[in-house]
Amino acid sequence: MKLETLYSYFLKSTGISTDTRKIEKGCLFVALRGDNFNGNTFTQQALDKGAFKVIIDDISQHKNTGETIICKNTLVLLQKLATYHRQQLNIPIIALTGSNGKTTTKEIINTVLSKKFRTTATLGNLNNHIGVPLTLLSMTKDTEIGIVEMGANHTKEIEALCEIAEPNFGYITNFGKAHIEGFGSIQGVIQGKSELYKYITKEKGTLFFNADDPIQNKLLGNYPAKVGFSQTKANFYTLKKIDANPYVALQIAQTNITSKLIGAYNFTNICAGALIGNFFDIPLKDIKQAIEQYLPTNNRSQLITKGSTQIILDAYNANPTSMLAALQHFNTIKAPSKMVFLGDMFELGETAQQEHQDIVDYLSNTNIDEVYLIGSYFSNTIPQAKNCHKYKTFEAFKSDFKNTTPKASTILIKASRAMALERIVSLL
Repeated sequence: MKLETLYSYFLKSTGISTDTRKIEKGCLFVALRGDNFNGNTFTQQALDKGAFKVIIDDISQHKNTGETIICKNTLVLLQKLATYHRQQLNIPIIALTGSNGKTTTKEIINTVLSKKFRTTATLGNLNNHIGVPLTLLSMTKDTEIGIVEMGANHTKEIEALCEIAEPNFGYITNFGKAHIEGFGSIQGVIQGKSELYKYITKEKGTLFFNADDPIQNKLLGNYPAKVGFSQTKANFYTLKKIDANPYVALQIAQTNITSKLIGAYNFTNICAGALIGNFFDIPLKDIKQAIEQYLPTNNRSQLITKGSTQIILDAYNANPTSMLAALQHFNTIKAPSKMVFLGDMFELGETAQQEHQDIVDYLSNTNIDEVYLIGSYFSNTIPQAKNCHKYKTFEAFKSDFKNTTPKASTILIKASRAMALERIVSLL
């Protein structure tokens, strides 16, 4: 089947679905395969639930009806359809990647640009080889700007996602110690993430960047279509951090802005949103309103109050860079007493144990009153800080902690997603 014909079916449909549990009547169901599932086996179920057409790559599931479309590879076809749709829309696509802060930055950019434009942005963190095509296909003729988050844990992944999304604007949040197991080293991280720079420069697009980041400055060199923000360099969009105790406050052109984001590490995420908003001619008063109204969710830098205790819940994900930044900020917060719950960080390869030890070593030089370390890596560290408790599993921690009444006025919870440390909130 020609791509143009498939596209005509897409336009007649109510959208794309890859999950029969979320089928909408009149949709196109694309049967994808995974390590533990085969969407082809749900073909009839999709049709029974009202799918307009089903796209499969397993001929044994062909129903010999006009509703079934067979191809060589459903994932490849999904990606090609997404690219074709993006080309028909012909709108600005802003792509962003980075080691930390991608989703928060994407949400801020979306909130700011929505003050003037009809935008479509990546939902949650659907930022991989499946999520990016689905994001593109969720855009409609009414979408004026698309915002696409891109994640990767190996080199060449960002390059492939760029080929699918064809962005003409790009931003990299930072280069940190994330997915070292896949990238091999911090240099591998830089190489992999900067594939976005290479694509945008090849297409002569516009790159947004942090002019105070020496790595970004070096990589972009004299590229003419770069637009930066800075706290110190007057020839860039200038912003000034005022405070982060606990909420990040900043100043732009004598206008003070107080966000609902916790942690000094979120300052550059806010800066990116303001910079991009300014580039697209969003008035400063609207940028201020957007930043101040954005409320983080999904365990990302959330502030939860339980009685007289404030809990900073930042348990959506973690790597050595983001965990150290979170602890450095937490150490600066003024509070009568402070406690941290840290869970293991994953995908660090051979550096994993040393990275966890480095975090524990840092804790010995803080003013944090009590520390709980949870997970296999943290349980194998040698703590030097006082009042440090180690547990190999969450279950062991829970069993020991359930009869404890924390006295800390301020608490930080930080870990990789697989640790699910948000469960601690119900124990406090």
